Amino acid sequence: MSDHAPEPAATTGHLPSAAPEAALVVPAPAAPPTPPADSSPVLAPAARHIPKATLVALDITPPSSGQALLKHSFAYQLALRPGEVEAAARAAGHPAGAPLTRLLAGYEEGAAEPPGPAPFAGVPVDELVAFGLAVARLRRAGSGVQAGDAHADRAVVAVQNLVFNTRSSRLSMLNLERLEMAPAGIQRGELIATVPLAPLEETAVTHKEWSVTSREFTSIVTDSLESYSETGVTDNTELSQSTASQQQHSNQFNITGTVSGGIPVINGSASSGFTAQDSSSTSASESRKHASGLTQKASSRAKQEHKVTISTLTVTGTEETTTRTLKNPSQTQAVRIDYFSLLRTWRVRLYRYGLRAAYDIVVPEPSAAIRKDYVELAALRAALGPFVFALPHDDITDDVRPADQAPGLPPNRKHYRYLGDLYGVQVPDPPEATKEVFPNDTVPAGGGWHFYPMRFRIEDGYAVSAVTAEFHLGMLDDNPRMHYGVEGSGFEKDSGVPLHDAVVLSDPPYNAFKGRTGEQNVLIFLHDVGPAWVGLKITTARTPELFSRWQSQVWTMLHDAAQTRYLAEQQDIANRIAALEDRLAGVDTLTLRREESDEIMKCVLRHLLGTEYEFMAPGAVQALRSAGVDTAHGAGFEPGALNPPDGAWAKLKRHEDLVRFVNQAVEWENVVTFLYSYFWDAPDSWNFIRNIRHPDPTRQAFLRAGGARIVLTIRKGWEDAWVRFCEGGFKDADIPSDHPYLTIAQEIAAYDDRYYPGIPPANPGRGAVRIEDTVSTECAAVVGPNPVNPGLPVTIPVASSRGFTPGALVVIDSTRHRDLQESCTVVAVPDPGRLTVDRLRHRHDGTGTPFPVVQPGEKGELIAEWNEYTPSSGTDIQLNTNLPQMS
Repeated sequence: MSDHAPEPAATTGHLPSAAPEAALVVPAPAAPPTPPADSSPVLAPAARHIPKATLVALDITPPSSGQALLKHSFAYQLALRPGEVEAAARAAGHPAGAPLTRLLAGYEEGAAEPPGPAPFAGVPVDELVAFGLAVARLRRAGSGVQAGDAHADRAVVAVQNLVFNTRSSRLSMLNLERLEMAPAGIQRGELIATVPLAPLEETAVTHKEWSVTSREFTSIVTDSLESYSETGVTDNTELSQSTASQQQHSNQFNITGTVSGGIPVINGSASSGFTAQDSSSTSASESRKHASGLTQKASSRAKQEHKVTISTLTVTGTEETTTRTLKNPSQTQAVRIDYFSLLRTWRVRLYRYGLRAAYDIVVPEPSAAIRKDYVELAALRAALGPFVFALPHDDITDDVRPADQAPGLPPNRKHYRYLGDLYGVQVPDPPEATKEVFPNDTVPAGGGWHFYPMRFRIEDGYAVSAVTAEFHLGMLDDNPRMHYGVEGSGFEKDSGVPLHDAVVLSDPPYNAFKGRTGEQNVLIFLHDVGPAWVGLKITTARTPELFSRWQSQVWTMLHDAAQTRYLAEQQDIANRIAALEDRLAGVDTLTLRREESDEIMKCVLRHLLGTEYEFMAPGAVQALRSAGVDTAHGAGFEPGALNPPDGAWAKLKRHEDLVRFVNQAVEWENVVTFLYSYFWDAPDSWNFIRNIRHPDPTRQAFLRAGGARIVLTIRKGWEDAWVRFCEGGFKDADIPSDHPYLTIAQEIAAYDDRYYPGIPPANPGRGAVRIEDTVSTECAAVVGPNPVNPGLPVTIPVASSRGFTPGALVVIDSTRHRDLQESCTVVAVPDPGRLTVDRLRHRHDGTGTPFPVVQPGEKGELIAEWNEYTPSSGTDIQLNTNLPQMS
């Protein structure tokens, strides 16, 4: 801001405390300072308009009565369980049938539909606080119906919220304002450089300017060759070759400027853009075909594609150099050449064009619903990681475990089969625990010694666990004695009769064969035997090494199957993460702002109407489901799809008045939102909230907010209804006419009607309003309501009616007491000295001091004007500038 420009008038302030009758005292706006005289032209068409506002807090002591919505929300937050109201009432000293006890009993879990907020209007805040503390003590003591610290903490939090929200005023004033910035000339700025020259000195000054141009050239060439034939005799085959070439050159120049402002956080923006684009494209395609006869070709199919993309990025820099030769012609005097920057001057005006009553609340986690997508994203990212297979080898067994059994599967399912089903792979059965080998033969007979080797092989991975030798021996006629045995086993025996003998050779004292593996050669010896048959029963058991190899094989199969599944799942998770990130980031700015506005509105409704508030009439959703309506996709009200049972429409329409009122009574487009930092949220969530990222900075700030202060702007004309709604529970609640909040709202509405009807000047006699903004004149006569009928038009003699327009709003007597000021509409301009207005309510005497008649401009009431400066690309040169003039 320049030194000689006047400071803007104050746009913020506080009203004095409310009087006992709660009247609102609003001081008249101070006269703005006279703007500096400037002969430079003002480029009004190039003006920028930025909306803003000033919030004025009201120092009012909230009454104990009323505030029905806050008390209703408190009852919901208590989360009362069956029987708690009666027990807490006894602890707090309330009679069992007291009105408060009966009222709160309707909010117990399982009760019928709650009574609603209206009955709370007459309940003192202190009684609710005492009841809430009694519930908390009852829960902490553990002697009540519901015990537990967490449930007790919920009651304490509900009490704290009630005390906080009812001890300070929710009402405030919001002055709607607009900044107008218009270019108003060029001003010399600060010193950039100085070139001193001694007498007769000569020097060269080089001035350079450069620009950079970027061009991209892309050429795509594609060749495709495809040949095919079928088994058997074919008449011909077709060979096609196609070549396509495309060249595209594009040059684009884009300028976008954005000016944004807020109320302090009411966002308003104006954008301007210029785009020039030049594109040229050439393409060519050529195709040739020929046929040739083929015979007995085997079935084949091949496809070859060759694609070449050539992309060339050319960056061209243009530089312009200007060289000046400077010479000091004086033989005795030195000179100095000074270079200055040029600044653009802006004329800034602050207009005030309206006043609104405001309702001030604080809500936690305004972005809680939107954060759920980021919770899902965090869970998906946490699922990404290296593959870990924690199954130990020893856990792969053929045991039958009860935990592995499931209905519909074969009984006695072994554990390794359970693991195969778990990982989706068919695993081999384990090697048999035991196997038997039966080598046997008929051996030679006769006198003397006979040695017969029995050769056999033990399967790999098995070892001998038991051996039984079986002998069938006959006698020789000439020899009553025979002798037989197994070499190396320690078994040897004589017999004098034919026999059938079976001997276990794997247990003491005959245990020489136990544990043997591989190729075996058992020598049977016989002496003086007749016809004979010898057999061995070899029982083998699998070795630990064999079982371990099977476990390793199964483990490898399970590992590979699990890894394949894991990699597929990881790829799926990565795809879901990419899709979710694209969905979160690929949203246009207007949609983001609309989503944030919707979330703010939802937070406001739950704050006012309770956290358990249903946005559709209670029971209506169930009625729609019972009628077979598709509630999951929001297609229930499609024509022909909705046929609810009797009574369902009454439930659906129950909320219509409330929905209509909330959307009409609040200027949701002008709601002010102050975002509070993440540390106002639960400490457990701090780390998660701090790491939320979004390319849009406004959305990122919204997502990271731990709380938000929301100032609801009440629509003009709805002040009385809004106070009745908040204090009495619904907009037609019968609250006293002298209720402090109601009186304040009525005073704000009256002030807006008197001082902002189309917007009158604050001090027209002191030149606060520019001629181009307002048309004004004076009346030196006595005028008043029409003597025939106060509702009929009245003609007013004025100094000049030039510029007044029929149908426009005018303000009569704006400098007198506010009870005399009034607004009316021009219905006719009979002549240059008279105006006809639709009606007058008060008598105005202009015989002593003429009173003003003002037709305000569209911009509003001018309350401040000053100049601002911004840098430009221009440069100024001066010779031997006086030092006091340099900055």
